[in-house]
Amino acid sequence: MLLTHQQEPWPEFQLPGGGVDPGEDPIPALQREIIEETGYTTTRPRRLGAFRRFTYMPEYDLWAEKLCVIYIARPAQRLGPPSEEGHTAVWMPVAAAARELAVDGDRHFVRQLFGVPLYSKRMPLRSS
Repeated sequence: MLLTHQQEPWPEFQLPGGGVDPGEDPIPALQREIIEETGYTTTRPRRLGAFRRFTYMPEYDLWAEKLCVIYIARPAQRLGPPSEEGHTAVWMPVAAAARELAVDGDRHFVRQLFGVPLYSKRMPLRSS
């Protein structure tokens, strides 16, 4: 599964994505954000669902309610490294992504889509 690792404001694994710019449609916004955060183009996006979350947005110094819409798409072509500073493209097994994604809603959709069992606690990627 293709994820992005965002270094700031705190290190975390995320599903690639982000905001829709004024006048932009959701699918082109999704594709733009995936390229910026991973360097990959995608094909065949399909909406899976949505959830709301409250989060601190340090770039604006405020707490906000965000509507997160989840899509699945196929990575197609690597154009190069991510153009968004602080992001790294990461390929991770689905079961590991279901544990390591920072956002509860993201983990929920990965578990639901791929039938990954719910874990009672977050487990490390590798044992020591």
